[in-house]
Amino acid sequence: MGGHFVQGHVDGTGVIVEKVPEGDSLWIKVKTEKGLLKYIVPKGFIAVDGTSLTVVDVFEEEGCFNFMLVSYTQQKIVVPLKEVGQKVNLEVDILGKYVERLLSSRC
Repeated sequence: MGGHFVQGHVDGTGVIVEKVPEGDSLWIKVKTEKGLLKYIVPKGFIAVDGTSLTVVDVFEEEGCFNFMLVSYTQQKIVVPLKEVGQKVNLEVDILGKYVERLLSSRC
């Protein structure tokens, strides 16, 4: 088993707060609620508007995370078409939820 675990659920939403081109790639930063941010980790996955992507960094103090889209991916998904200030649907890693539940049941 490998890759990202995407179930197709929406756990919450975020707002695009920054889009920065870098060569033919695009950096996108999204702000979300703390309840979701706790499940988002660098090099982990996040599904944004149904597309599974790899998180680059998490900015706890800002309540944000970011990811980079290469040129090929930008041409195949809807996320790059969204503007700063627009909402996106988010699905966090189910494995983090399982670990949280397991640890809380042991207390």
